[in-house]
Amino acid sequence: MEVICDLLVIGGGINGAGIARDAAGRGLSVTLVEKADLASATSSSSSKLVHGGLRYLEHFEFRLVAEALAEREIMLRIAGHLTWPMRFVVPHVPELRPRWMIRVGLFLYDHLARRSLLPGSQAVRLDRPPYASGLRPELKHGFVFSDCRVDDARLVVVNALDAAQRGARILVRTECLSARRVGRLWEAQLANGEIVKARAVVNAAGPWVKEVLNRNLAEATRDSVRLVKGSHIVLPKLYEGEHAFILQNDDRRVVFMIPYEERFTLVGTTDVDYDGDPAAPLASEAEVEYLCRAAGRYLARTPATSQVLWRYAGVRPLYDDGSADPSAITRDYTLRVDDAAGAAPVLSVFGGKITTYRRLAENALEKLAPYFPAMKPSWTARAPLPGSDFTDREVAKQDFLKRYGGLPAAVLQGLFRRHGTLATQVLGDGSMGEHYGAGLTEREVAYLREREWARNADDVLWRRTKCGLHMTEAQRGRVAQVLAR
Repeated sequence: MEVICDLLVIGGGINGAGIARDAAGRGLSVTLVEKADLASATSSSSSKLVHGGLRYLEHFEFRLVAEALAEREIMLRIAGHLTWPMRFVVPHVPELRPRWMIRVGLFLYDHLARRSLLPGSQAVRLDRPPYASGLRPELKHGFVFSDCRVDDARLVVVNALDAAQRGARILVRTECLSARRVGRLWEAQLANGEIVKARAVVNAAGPWVKEVLNRNLAEATRDSVRLVKGSHIVLPKLYEGEHAFILQNDDRRVVFMIPYEERFTLVGTTDVDYDGDPAAPLASEAEVEYLCRAAGRYLARTPATSQVLWRYAGVRPLYDDGSADPSAITRDYTLRVDDAAGAAPVLSVFGGKITTYRRLAENALEKLAPYFPAMKPSWTARAPLPGSDFTDREVAKQDFLKRYGGLPAAVLQGLFRRHGTLATQVLGDGSMGEHYGAGLTEREVAYLREREWARNADDVLWRRTKCGLHMTEAQRGRVAQVLAR
């Protein structure tokens, strides 16, 4: 089978899905190929935050921080069922960073970009409610500022959904084996036997970006990728309240403690150079101990490594700027276009972060615009993602709960959190079928397979949902059995 399209996107992480969505909405014909599952690598292993990057100010990355701060507000508007405002508390430890430095950083954080939805920063007392919960009694002063939480893997999926609704082909578990320029087109051989001829290629392969460029596309490049592993742990809830903490560690890194899935606390992240397989990073015992120790510097009771319920690690494909310290490497992105003296172009994405994926996609399409003169203008800052087409999240949620009032609240709450207004498409007439536990039903699993490209238990339990964290081993096994059929 031979297919001709405008754009072949290699990689189904947040950058690939975002570029595919943007391009499809501008009138380009798009094919996206992903060798595993959507968001199966770095994009499902983040700290689950849409944030400006307060600590990046210490490295003078003002442009990146300003762009990220502006994107927070856009994300709250276009992805309102997957992105939530959150207050972050910074306990003040004088020997680590002086108070004036934190005040200056927060002033810049409040003013580098226009802000209308999120409140600004302020000084707070930590020895009285609501922020005293769980902390050491000697911690008395701190600061609070705003950022956002996000369901990272579902953000990738809804971008792919929107791309598909606008005409893009989304092929999961389909590797691009090789691609070569033939005339004025790229000719790509896919693992499913297809040959795709494309006017341009986007290499958004994340940790594999250089490997794809050098091996699969036979392109040389001077740009390098620095692979840095970031690990996270999930523990039983460490404190009461819906606020998160950003903790200064004695190595001058920062560690987040974030309320997670209602019953847990997410702690992360580490920054460790990595030279293993990007598809199989593991959170080491040393990293787990590091995170527990960092949290224990501030909590009245230090969490034990034996309390860890889940650990995960992701490999960040950072643009190698020569920094010796992994924590100091830029989180900014670099886009490279190679058109071999006027031949069909390939655009490669180096670096980036989930917060700025939409702006990265806009910039990528701007770089490709000379090759597609009929391409429509940018549009993604205004158009809601599938499931977020509402003006008030709480009103939309209550309408959904009322419509299906006879069904279990745990099922309905989870469905709306994952699907937003699309939850009515998931439930249809309201017949749920078998209930597998943790609010996951036969009806939703069928939807995830038919509409969201899910194939196996990991796709469903850990990426399309986080039900696996709430289930027993037997319940997870039942879902795997059903999907194996």
